Amino acid sequence: MSMAPNPLSVEVSVVREDVALFTVQGDLDADTATEFQHHLANQLHHGRRHFLLDLSAVPFMDSSGMNIVLRVYQEARELPGSVHIISPMPAVRRVLDLTGVSITVPVSQSAEEALERVDSAHRT
Repeated sequence: MSMAPNPLSVEVSVVREDVALFTVQGDLDADTATEFQHHLANQLHHGRRHFLLDLSAVPFMDSSGMNIVLRVYQEARELPGSVHIISPMPAVRRVLDLTGVSITVPVSQSAEEALERVDSAHRT
């Protein structure tokens, strides 16, 4: 019995005019990172500056997925904007911690917490 690849599903919700919430399901790897990049680029193109990445249903992320997250983080910072990772699964959180990505890109437990971080950054 062969294991089928875990297809990627990305649901995009515009929370506010400049904030997009990406609910990602499936593996974020070399096979799916380009699709994820297209969703992010589309929202950048439409004027979103803040990106909330809900990774609670992503069981696996490799360097391809991390590179996409870091790339959108760099692009958002230049706007200026922000990227927030929400509720990564333990295996993904471990990769984020080991690589230092979680130091650079804030990790929140919920979309509400991430939105509060976006708002508090506007006040400073």
